[in-house]
Amino acid sequence: MAHAFKTPDLRRKLLFTLGVIVVYRIGTHIPLPGVSYRAIQECVDQSSGSQGLFGLVNLFSGGALLQVTVFALGILPYITASIILQLLTVVVPRLEALKHEGQSGTTTITQYTRYLTVGLAVLQGTGLVATARSGALFTGCTVASSIVPDKSVLTTATMVVTMTAGTCLVMWLGELITDRGIGNGMSILMFVSIAATVPSALWAIKKQGHLARGWIEFGGVLLVALAIVGLVVFMEQAQRRIPVQYAKRMAGRRSYGGTSTYIPLKLNQAGVIPVIFASSLLAIPTLIAQFSDTDAGWTTWIGQNFTRSDHPVYIAAYSVLIVFFAFFYVSITVNADDIAENMRQFGGFIPGIRAGRPTAEYLRYVLNRITWPGALYLGLIALFPTIVLAVTGAGQNIPFGGTSILIIVGVGLETVRQIESQLQQRHYEGFLR
Repeated sequence: MAHAFKTPDLRRKLLFTLGVIVVYRIGTHIPLPGVSYRAIQECVDQSSGSQGLFGLVNLFSGGALLQVTVFALGILPYITASIILQLLTVVVPRLEALKHEGQSGTTTITQYTRYLTVGLAVLQGTGLVATARSGALFTGCTVASSIVPDKSVLTTATMVVTMTAGTCLVMWLGELITDRGIGNGMSILMFVSIAATVPSALWAIKKQGHLARGWIEFGGVLLVALAIVGLVVFMEQAQRRIPVQYAKRMAGRRSYGGTSTYIPLKLNQAGVIPVIFASSLLAIPTLIAQFSDTDAGWTTWIGQNFTRSDHPVYIAAYSVLIVFFAFFYVSITVNADDIAENMRQFGGFIPGIRAGRPTAEYLRYVLNRITWPGALYLGLIALFPTIVLAVTGAGQNIPFGGTSILIIVGVGLETVRQIESQLQQRHYEGFLR
């Protein structure tokens, strides 16, 4: 890091990124107009947090959701919009054509993502305001219904517009980091949001015990977290390298090709997307049950099986959804036919495999084989901290869930790679060995 700050250009990028992060964290503490700050703080102290979808949004907003601040929605609307556009690219011919147009097509898709982000922010902001007004945002709080004292239409509209503007500002800050800072801006803000909630959650675990017991639980959680981080780093770096040979070609008196390279296929090709999809889908039944008749049989069943993350039914459903979405996402994002066609056009082939359709079938076969351990690894990371820390008595104050660890480690590794590449361009050793 000393070499990074000694380089003027890189130092400016790092300081700019840190400045944007400071602005973002300040925005997460500005209360939303129309809410009772005293009632919110009392509810935060009384309840143990929000479950389901609220917990997921609170994670990506850096704790701003439960504080009902200007940045309450955080970066989640943009993440959702990006995923939706990525999925639609496969089924909508117009979007698929834009994807192959290069920079101009990417710019158009990015603009569509911004429009969709605004629409999702309005919908999610309206839902959050309605939840806060009904008192369902906090469970077990005696003053939850007084979080929004004025329930007029004008106050509600002002709150929704303010949260939508906050989401747009967060999106703009992320794009500023991408253009003028280090790393992907949206990923950096997501990293900061999750990392900001870890110290308070760790301290809450320590306070649950008494004296020596509290410190023992605190140390045990840190050891488990370090072990999981090591496993995540190992698995995220793992890849299957498929060798590719390019035939030698003559153009005039010069020869081209004749080189050997490889196609790197990551073991976890889908990243954290399956975990986010599974968490969001499992939160929907709980959210519907909260606004339905509490005497109905199906709401009771949902309350018994899907409100606790350590319930066997929840664990089984979570595991199946993670595996399903891992295969689904890999199948729509990695096009084996396109890879095989590009290799054929440039004279490349896999040794022992014929070019064209046999190459595409071989790539699909390899992808299916490496997706299985990748999907099982995602399920293990997502569920193992919940089970182990619940046994130790950590309860719901688990700072190292699967989603948070995958995002923190993944973004950290990618940012370090970008700093390393810029240092190598300036003939420094860097700090990746």
